[in-house]
This record gives sequence, C-alpha cells and structure tokens, in this order.
Amino acid sequence: MATTGTDLSRMREMNQLSIVWALRGNPPSTVTELAGRAGLSRPAVDVLVQALVAEGWAQVQEPGAGSVVGRPARRYRFRADAGHVLGIDVGVHKVLAVLSDLEGNLVRTLRRPVDPEAPPGERLAEVDGVIDDVLRATGMTPDDVWAVTVGVTGPVDAAGRTSLSTPLPGWTEADPVAHLAARFSCPVRVENDCKLSAVAERWKGVAQDADDIVFLLAGLRTGAGLILDGTLRRGHGGAAGEIGALKAVRWLTAPDHLQTCPGIPDTAAPGEAAAWVFQAARDGDREAKGAVRRYTRDLAVGVAALVLTLDPEVVVYGGGFSRSADVVLEPLRRELTKHCLRLPELRASTLGDESVALGAVRLALDEVDDRLLGDRLSAPSAPRR
Repeated sequence: MATTGTDLSRMREMNQLSIVWALRGNPPSTVTELAGRAGLSRPAVDVLVQALVAEGWAQVQEPGAGSVVGRPARRYRFRADAGHVLGIDVGVHKVLAVLSDLEGNLVRTLRRPVDPEAPPGERLAEVDGVIDDVLRATGMTPDDVWAVTVGVTGPVDAAGRTSLSTPLPGWTEADPVAHLAARFSCPVRVENDCKLSAVAERWKGVAQDADDIVFLLAGLRTGAGLILDGTLRRGHGGAAGEIGALKAVRWLTAPDHLQTCPGIPDTAAPGEAAAWVFQAARDGDREAKGAVRRYTRDLAVGVAALVLTLDPEVVVYGGGFSRSADVVLEPLRRELTKHCLRLPELRASTLGDESVALGAVRLALDEVDDRLLGDRLSAPSAPRR
C-alpha cells in the first residue's frame, strides 16, 4: 500500500507527541535519553526535538556552573510555561484561584472572601475580580490560559449546572460555564467540590499511592468524592457520592452534635463551636468527648455504606474538620469496625482548604492532555522574554 503525504505528516506529528511526553515530568534530558523513553532512533529524535524547540514546546537547558570539562551533551526540557491552566474554588465563604503551568507547578494563588449570602451575580463578579488580579499579577491574558476548571458546592450536571441542590444562594440559576466562556476561548469545566478534593488527594495529597479512594468532606456540611480504579466517578447525572441526601444516613444532622455541646461560648460562630468542642475533647472534657463520639457515630453510617459498596483502599478525612483528625479518626475507626467487613485505611488530609482548587488544576491539566496534547500538536504561543 502506498504511503501518502498525509500519513507521513501524521506519523511525524505522533512522533513529536511521543517526544513531548518523554520530556514532561522528567529532568532535562539528552537526545539519547529521549530516544530510549520514546522508543525511537536517536537521529529521528534529534530532528524531532529541534523542531519542538523551534515551535516553542521545548527549550535547550544550558549547562550550569561547575559542569564537567569539555563539551557536555545538550539537554532539553519541556517548556512548561508554554501554557497555563486555572483552578477556581467558588465556595460559600471564599473564592480561591490557582494558576499553574503545564507541569502542575503553581504560579499564583489568590484568595478572596465572599459574603455567604451573596447572590450569583455578585459571586461571579468576585470570581471575575480574582481572575483579573491573577492574570494581571503574572502579566498574562485569557489567551495564555488553556483550560479552566471551577469547583462548586453541590452535584454538577454535564452542562456545569448545579440544578439539584447547593448551599450557594440562588446558584441553581447560575451558568458559570457560559459566564467564563465569554472571556476564555479554552475549555471551561465545572465540577463538584468533593470530587475535586478527591482528585487533589490522589495527585498531591495523602492518597497518591491508592487507586480506590473515598474522600470524606467533613465540616458543617458532609459530602464525599469517589475515585475507583484511578478514575473520578461522577455518576450518570453527576451526583455520585451524594449519600448524605438520604436522611437515614444522618450526615445532614451529624454536625449538630458539635454545635449543641454544653460549655460552648455563647459568642462562638458555628465553625468556631466545632473547633472549641474538638479542643475540649483533646483536653479530656467528658461532654466534648461524648459530642465527638456521637458525631463520629452518625458520620460512620454513611462512610460504612460507601465502604461496603465500593471497598476502597483508603478513606481520606478532609474538609474543615480535618484539622482535628487526631480527635476524630480513632472513634470513627471504632465505629466503622462495627459495620464494615473490611476496614480501609483512614488518613487525614494535609491539603487544607486548597484541595478543591488543586483538584480543579489537575482536571484542567487533564483537559490539556486530552484535547491539546493527546491527539494533535500545534505550536504554542511564543516564549515570554
């Protein structure tokens, strides 16, 4: 069969992609090292990598001071700043944006408080302001952003709408995808905050060694995100993990045990009340320890249902209450032992309240990989001087 020019062009493009993947996530590499990773001949790689340098995908890594005597082999690195992605957490109390390069290196992080009662228009205006400030601080424009992922509270459908339920006032009427698409030409995706936190834990958190994960968002609201076989599970309508909607599970009322504990200062806000109870339990207060025990008993009902259904390797305890995991995990473990056939490992999150934005960054990077680097390669923007 004759080989057409189109076939040869496509083969060259695929070979270039293989070199890009050989460069990404690795230290500066020689042509010989790249040839070994890509499974191509050294002369072919030499030609391909020179083309990638010319097109802006790769850079020559100049030898530093103290290099060996003589002419060292030229090394190349992936140009991670060829493009950037944005991960945005639109929470009840804050908007948090994280800008990352194509290697997942965080370039800029900006947080801004939001009125919990803010209507959708006001909340989206805060999102716009945070984006503007991040881009201005880094000297970028929307064209420099190759993918945007937004995390919100509540189940998210395929169109990026939270039409079922959400604690964000009026948010069921909001269309964040359409709002952001008006200023970005790149793909824009919206996802549930618990699901994004699960992604973040597997990427940069305490579950990097696991493929089957239940992420438990523990705070004044309780939720879960699921990763099975290394893949985020959304469910048919985006509501996978929303087991707390079942009242018999008692997740809706579990935090009440912490809010009604005797001894809480009258001036304590809801979040401060829980922190007071956890500290009192840590100090040995009997009433506080009882409140924590009742909280974990109710929490365990939903966790056990997920564990029995999914048989995860790890359950990550995250969210605002994860700062008190030292008080919660042991009683939670005892409760789960009563219900589960096999007890998974319980781990406390270390990502704090940045987990949603970090998970959003990871999904945005996946979008770049799938759409822009997964099939066809076109030259990125010119390197910044």
